[in-house]
Amino acid sequence: MKRSIEAAADGWGAIQRHSAAILMIVMTALYGFNVFVRTALPQFAATFAWIEEGSRYMLIWIVFLAAGIALEAGRHVLIDLLWARLGPPARRWVFALIDVAGIAFCVLMVILSVQLTLFVAGTGQISPTLGLPTYIIYVAPIVGFASLALGFVLRLFSIRDARNKPPAGEWIGDQQL
Repeated sequence: MKRSIEAAADGWGAIQRHSAAILMIVMTALYGFNVFVRTALPQFAATFAWIEEGSRYMLIWIVFLAAGIALEAGRHVLIDLLWARLGPPARRWVFALIDVAGIAFCVLMVILSVQLTLFVAGTGQISPTLGLPTYIIYVAPIVGFASLALGFVLRLFSIRDARNKPPAGEWIGDQQL
């Protein structure tokens, strides 16, 4: 059971990492192209106005995908002023408390994000330059916070804990795990 959960978490993590990477590359290329057009061919700048809005959409998705990736890889911020003075049992309790609080917060944010997404979808709002429904950007927090909640659950039950074992595909120095 634990191995199948780990395999599913590895698959979901790979989807997140690859999606964020592809979006980042596409967003950077499009924005670079947009700057080139505005500089070299300003008469065509209005034709590519959709790139700015598309880049904002992609950036929002990248941020929410990266939140889950950062937790999975153990890359979230740790303020270690008190941390170094705590013994291993106290550290486990502190992390358990952080994980439970993280799960509660993320579940609340998923619920609120679903409500907001349904509200925006109900308005029928369409983005002006892309012609896409605007609720697409409101789905990103649902995915991001659900992914974070999953990461906290996996860490709480010691199924996936980057402190003990970095995720598959993670690079440490010049070696891939």
